[in-house]
Amino acid sequence: MTATPAIPHVVGVLGGGRMGAGIAHAFLIKGATVIVVERDHESAAGAQGRVAEAVAKSAARGTLTESAEEALSRFSTSTDYDSFVHCGLVVEAVPEDYELKVAALKAVEEHLSADAFLASNTSSLSVTGLASQLRRPANFVGLHFFNPVPASTLIEVVLAKETSAELAATAKSWTEALGKTAVVVNDAPGFASSRLGVAIALEAMRMVEEGVASAEDIDAAMVLGYKHPTGPLKTTDIVGLDVRLGIAEYLHSTLGERFAPPQILRDKVARGELGRKTGKGFFDWAD
Repeated sequence: MTATPAIPHVVGVLGGGRMGAGIAHAFLIKGATVIVVERDHESAAGAQGRVAEAVAKSAARGTLTESAEEALSRFSTSTDYDSFVHCGLVVEAVPEDYELKVAALKAVEEHLSADAFLASNTSSLSVTGLASQLRRPANFVGLHFFNPVPASTLIEVVLAKETSAELAATAKSWTEALGKTAVVVNDAPGFASSRLGVAIALEAMRMVEEGVASAEDIDAAMVLGYKHPTGPLKTTDIVGLDVRLGIAEYLHSTLGERFAPPQILRDKVARGELGRKTGKGFFDWAD
């Protein structure tokens, strides 16, 4: 199988956690050769397992046009940034920390050809700010994938001030080639999705804190009344309360008091109740 013309033939992903593995899977099943670079061999092995599991599920659902073995023959992991040297696109998917992302992006850029593109999966940080730290800001864009990547039909394409018109159009075509819909936004704190999603989630948390209603009933109101597929509190559990807290703190610092994190969120994060990944958040995920 050859790569879909609208996506790069070789795609790199920096970071193979839940999001990075999902991004790798998205490009892999559309025909690209995909390389995930992780910080150490143990993390790389974890990424290998996550992608292999996702490909196996796609095969079981009948959504692959080739065998799982054929797809995985184009996938590899590494701990060496030099593995990105032949990539037409690298997507950074490291944790949501500005300094960490800057360091990671600058290190990746050193190993890319002059015409290769670089993207960040940031869900809230300034894409223009990240671009300003790079030597080729015109070749940089935000590609905000949603969790879980295989089931999500949306990618938020975030344009920095210096993102080239060519890359803006190309990024939208990549999204369509992946079978997803692009929402194109100009860089602003929280973009469109995180800004709105976090605003609703923070108010839902305040309602729990104030005893207005239970987490279950608040979510049911949004699912049944507004046709949200998942309520704001369960979505917070899936995303991770620590991730939501980090985004809220950034939006609080840039957009003001309306994004101040409620104490219930801070307390849960301090107790290690981070949502699905730890078995408890606003809901119990132990079973």
